[in-house]
Amino acid sequence: MYERNYKLLRSKFGEFFFPTLFTSMAGNICLFVDGLMVSFLIGASNLAPIQIVAPVITFVNLIYWMIGLGGSVLCSVSKAEFDDEKSNGYFSVSIISLVSIGLLITLFGLLFSGNIAHFLCMSQPELTADVSSYFVALIIGMPFLCYMMSLSYFIRADGIPALPFRAILIANIVNICFDVIYIKFFGMGLSGAALATSTGYIVGSVLISYYFLKKERTLEFIKLKVNSFFNFFKKIATSGFSSASTQLYLTLKLLVINFLVGIYVGKSGVVAFGICYNSLFILYIFLIGTAQTMSPIVSVYFKEEDYSGVNYVVKRSLKIVLASSLALSVLFIVYPQALLFLYSVKNPADVPVVLNALRIFAISYVGTAITFLYTFYSQAIQKNQLSTIISLLEGFVLPISAAFILSYAIGGNGIWISFAIAEALTILFIFGYSRYINKKTNGEYAGFFINKHNDDKVFEHTISGDVEEAVNLAHDVQDYLSGNKSAALVSLAIEEMLVNIINTNENVDTIDVIVRDNEENILISVKDTGVEFNPVVENEHLEFDNISVLNKIADKIDYSRVLGLNSTVITIKN
Repeated sequence: MYERNYKLLRSKFGEFFFPTLFTSMAGNICLFVDGLMVSFLIGASNLAPIQIVAPVITFVNLIYWMIGLGGSVLCSVSKAEFDDEKSNGYFSVSIISLVSIGLLITLFGLLFSGNIAHFLCMSQPELTADVSSYFVALIIGMPFLCYMMSLSYFIRADGIPALPFRAILIANIVNICFDVIYIKFFGMGLSGAALATSTGYIVGSVLISYYFLKKERTLEFIKLKVNSFFNFFKKIATSGFSSASTQLYLTLKLLVINFLVGIYVGKSGVVAFGICYNSLFILYIFLIGTAQTMSPIVSVYFKEEDYSGVNYVVKRSLKIVLASSLALSVLFIVYPQALLFLYSVKNPADVPVVLNALRIFAISYVGTAITFLYTFYSQAIQKNQLSTIISLLEGFVLPISAAFILSYAIGGNGIWISFAIAEALTILFIFGYSRYINKKTNGEYAGFFINKHNDDKVFEHTISGDVEEAVNLAHDVQDYLSGNKSAALVSLAIEEMLVNIINTNENVDTIDVIVRDNEENILISVKDTGVEFNPVVENEHLEFDNISVLNKIADKIDYSRVLGLNSTVITIKN
């Protein structure tokens, strides 16, 4: 008897994870490296202007997360529904919208750079000139950042994760090289660091555009009427806002925290908060990489009601974010001097403030990992309202409330403590909500991640690419369905489908088969990693193509190439 071994999911998760991990560096490692290079080349005190400009970056992150990531999730769902026109619509609207918005952000930023710098420096007016020079050079690269990151989401959803990894890896290398060139050799100071980041975004955008020359891509631009364009845009923004709202609340939170730190701790506090915030860039590499690997896979499997698959992916993702966050938390609590060394913090006035802030701030890492992953998970299973509530609580309401109260009560330390308190209270809210849903649905939804469980009428199987195994599995399924009048037809359909998959591939080592016995029909879901094979289209050139038998047996066959997998759903009426 065969059982599901999750080898296919484990392989697909691994295939996506490492390229996505490096892709996630685009929005994080550039600023982290900028901080290191600025500290090393022109002194740690210059971290303060970079920290003050951070809300601008998180605002841009909000835009491309909302539209790019939101559109790619809807695109994956459309592919799971076998609707290529809709998936191409989401792709077209997302990319065109983001490039246009990116250009508007740059134009607005350049026109009002002085006003924006004055606003950002309300509690530290002496830093206005430095903030302005850094901001102007950085804002030039925003259209390219929006384009590069949004396209990377769709490329991964299209099953080509290696290309974004290569493009963004090179973009980061370019950024590091030009940091040295602009700052050290051209003497451009802070503006040089920002211009190096923009240069990296431009090079990355050129390289990632190679996607449009790839033969295996399935997404393409389509023409849409104005009404259709805005309808697509509304759906994309609604879907993406729940997870992207974390960046909105982070933007507001940074503005408030920068202001409070400036009042209660002073410039040394702004430097300390800059290093604490930059330490999150290291953590977010793992969190974003994991969450954005998980999100499209969960959205497809949840849509297909494969709850066991969803559970496997979520558990794997949770282990990664917990391990990475715990390791970093312990490292910076026990040895915060590591970051002081990296950032070349030598000013006697800054050292004790930074050490104290880091030790307290690092306590919040594990909670950040859990709430961040949960926000993406909620969006992937189309619980956008829950995702938005979590983002609002964790990203703005709780930390800002705690920071105001504790800073007034105990001073600067209260600001650092507020982050850990906000994470703990958010997790308590999620736990309470999951218990409420469990009781409300009489156990249909269970666990912290409120996932369903496949019932007794769902049979899950994994086989290797072997004809004998395929035939034996078909017979076993017939035994499972003994007493059902359609059992023989289901068995024959499975055998024909699996044998054709095996014979059309030189090597396919894993095939997942899920059989769901509903009252009105039986659904057979088949996923494999082989070459593109649409059973609805008979191919006269295939030597072993007996798929005509399957088409006569089945009442309906749906096929899509999604996540780099062949996904086929066969319906046979009872």
